[in-house]
Amino acid sequence: MVEFSILPPPELLRDHIECFRVSTYGMNDTIAFKVCPTGHPEIVFQHRQGQAAIKNIRVNSGRIVRPPLLFLHGQVTEVAIMNFRGPYTTVQVVLKPFGLQSLFGLNAAKFRNHSTTLDALLPESPSVRRLERQLIDATSDGQRIESLSVFLGQLETPDRNRDLLVEKSINLIERNISTITVELLLDHIGLSERQFERRFVRGIGVTPQFYVRVRRVNEAFRLMDTGRYERLSEVAYALNFYDQSHFIREVKMFSGMTPKSISQRVKDFHSDLVASSYVYR
Repeated sequence: MVEFSILPPPELLRDHIECFRVSTYGMNDTIAFKVCPTGHPEIVFQHRQGQAAIKNIRVNSGRIVRPPLLFLHGQVTEVAIMNFRGPYTTVQVVLKPFGLQSLFGLNAAKFRNHSTTLDALLPESPSVRRLERQLIDATSDGQRIESLSVFLGQLETPDRNRDLLVEKSINLIERNISTITVELLLDHIGLSERQFERRFVRGIGVTPQFYVRVRRVNEAFRLMDTGRYERLSEVAYALNFYDQSHFIREVKMFSGMTPKSISQRVKDFHSDLVASSYVYR
């Protein structure tokens, strides 16, 4: 089965990167995952013997994406099926929710449900192609993470790229995910709803309402995965969903499955600090 590991970013990049996430699959057959929205943009390097490991990505709206070896993608709002050819390795640079803005100075809204290559994003940087070669030639995931860290650490990241108010709102959401509402955020931040939403969408890529919903459902996945709750209704109660039917609707929207189905397929379902997915049959 697929093995996952989470590694912290270097100190220099901790304002922009949540973690590195490595996944490896040693079998020769194909495998498909249904991947849930997480609230994080990412940079992904994926390969099998120097060729693309991801055969394609199919999203609920019908789009089919065939990503290159190294790519960046923004916030995802739909459940997607990722079809892999094994054996493979992926190294994900899981950015902070505001990482596209703080690290690259990008309007994150333009990258919602959209991916691009790093050389298209940074056409003046001669080190992008060198980075891809380094990632292919590396003999360990540790070397790949080091190459990615050095490359990203060399990017110019002036403070003017950062919207500290939006970053503060993300921290408030994460610390208070079971009770937070946009109304409470506005009380803390002191902006009108229209001003706040405009800045949030630019920095994060989705509205604050949508982001809270995504993060609350991902927290539900995490709680379900701990095994501490005997009944699913206890998870719904812990996260202040309106009622059981609301909990079921939200989980199904962001995973394609009901909470009961997830609990019955716990061996196929994987949830960690930054991602939730399950083997798709």
